[in-house]
Amino acid sequence: MADDDVPCPLCGSGASPTYFVDGRRRYACCAVCALVFVHPADRPRPLDEALRYLEHENCRDDAGYAGFLKRLKNEVCARVPIGARGLDVGCGPTPLLSELLTRSGRPTEHYDPLFFPRGELLQETYDFATCCEVVEHAHDPAALFGQLARLIGPGGLIAIMTQFRPIDHSFGSWWYRRDTTHVCFFSERTLRWVASYFGLSVTFPVASIALLTRPGGISASAKLP
Repeated sequence: MADDDVPCPLCGSGASPTYFVDGRRRYACCAVCALVFVHPADRPRPLDEALRYLEHENCRDDAGYAGFLKRLKNEVCARVPIGARGLDVGCGPTPLLSELLTRSGRPTEHYDPLFFPRGELLQETYDFATCCEVVEHAHDPAALFGQLARLIGPGGLIAIMTQFRPIDHSFGSWWYRRDTTHVCFFSERTLRWVASYFGLSVTFPVASIALLTRPGGISASAKLP
C-alpha cells in the first residue's frame, strides 16, 4: 500500500486514495463510504487539539451560540417526547445543549472525553443522544459511531450536527476544512452508510443535521407534549 493510500477510519475499506493536498495536510476519500479524512500522519496532536478547543468562545451568555445550538435542540424536541432521557456526547467545556434540552423537559446528561470524562454515563441507555460539531474531530469515527449506537435503545434517536462537505470541486476553498482539529468530513452518502451499517434509518431535515433512528418505540415513561 502506498504511503498516501490509507485505510478508511470509518468503514475500514482497505485503501483510500489521495483526494486533496494543501501543502500542510493530505486528505483521502473512501470509495466505499465516501468519508473524506486527513491522513493519520497529518492529524493534530491531542494537546494542540485541547488548546484549540479552549480558544472557542462558546459561553452561555452568547446569544449567537445559543441560537446555533437551538437548531439541533429544536429538531430533537420535535421528535422525542417530554420525559425522554438524553446524553450530549462531546459537549466541550460549556454543556449548554444539555441544559437547553433539560429545560425543554427532556433531562439530558453531558459527556466530553476532555472536559467531562464521566465514563459511567457511557454505560447507560438513553432515548436520544446528541453530537453537535463533534464527528468532524473524530480520529476514530468507527468507534464514535459505535459508541453512539450503543447508547440508544429501541426507538432511540441520534442527532448529529456537522457541516456536510461540498460534493462539487470546491473542497479546497471550503472554510470548514481549514480548522486544524477537523479531520473527518461527512456527506449524506457517508451518513447513509453509517445508518445502514448500524441498522438505523436516517433523515436530513435541515442543512448540516442528520437524524439517525433505531426501530422501535421510546419508553412509556416519556410523554408526548
